[in-house]
Amino acid sequence: MQEALMLFAPPATTGATVIAAIFGLLIGSFLNVVIYRMPKMMQRESDNYVASESGQPLPHTDRFNLVVPRSACPHCGHQITALENIPVLSWLVLRGKCSHCKAPIPARYPIIEALTALVSGLLVWTFGSGYAGMATLLFAYLLIAMTFIDADTQLLPDDLTYPLLWAGLLMNLNGTFVPLQDAVIGAAAGYLVLWSIYWLFKLLTGKEGMGYGDFKLLAALGAWLGWLMLPTIILLSSLVGAIVGIGLIVFAKRGRNNPIPFGPYLAAAGLIALLYGGPISAFTRGLLG
Repeated sequence: MQEALMLFAPPATTGATVIAAIFGLLIGSFLNVVIYRMPKMMQRESDNYVASESGQPLPHTDRFNLVVPRSACPHCGHQITALENIPVLSWLVLRGKCSHCKAPIPARYPIIEALTALVSGLLVWTFGSGYAGMATLLFAYLLIAMTFIDADTQLLPDDLTYPLLWAGLLMNLNGTFVPLQDAVIGAAAGYLVLWSIYWLFKLLTGKEGMGYGDFKLLAALGAWLGWLMLPTIILLSSLVGAIVGIGLIVFAKRGRNNPIPFGPYLAAAGLIALLYGGPISAFTRGLLG
């Protein structure tokens, strides 16, 4: 797959990689807004729909989206200034506290910004700064947003999974990552595999083991990486999920009956498969003979 990508652009220089990392810092700051606001936007839309269906006044009439209102401290309402919104640096200068009320600012904000910068630099270094390389950035940014939204709310918004799915199919119209036929089969198979597991588990236990968003996310990964990569993605996500799940039980004292979202593990597996899926698949096939 990487050989196909290199047809679109030569390997990136160090300068391009640094620029991509700086760009990733800025995108990471925006992703923090997406992660925080999108679930609230979904809840407000649901509340308004229920109210309108019952003939009640709409509970939310103010504008609330990814742009409006301006970011503010949730404790005191202090609006974040431009100097207080510099990725990572502002959090360090403010020592992780609001400049007005001194309430703590979660360390997750600079962590997401740094993670996005690291992933951006790695992808551009690996795949170049051309057409296909820029596509991998879109792939990663959507996965990062979905990872933290699912971790917070156990939801994978259609507004993120569907664009990822359709973008994957469009990117493969000319075989950018995999042949279009493999992408279409990957999208269908990705959805049907988890859909089948979901219903089998529900029939056997009477419980829901995962959400429909997981089906759509694996379908999107299949659309980008093709059906041949699906076993690797499922294996990687199960392995990462097992490691993290055991860690949460042992170190965080999290009960075994507490639901653990599967989306973050699928997203991590998808990103690993994009970068190293070929060697991992070859190694797996070698073990299986």
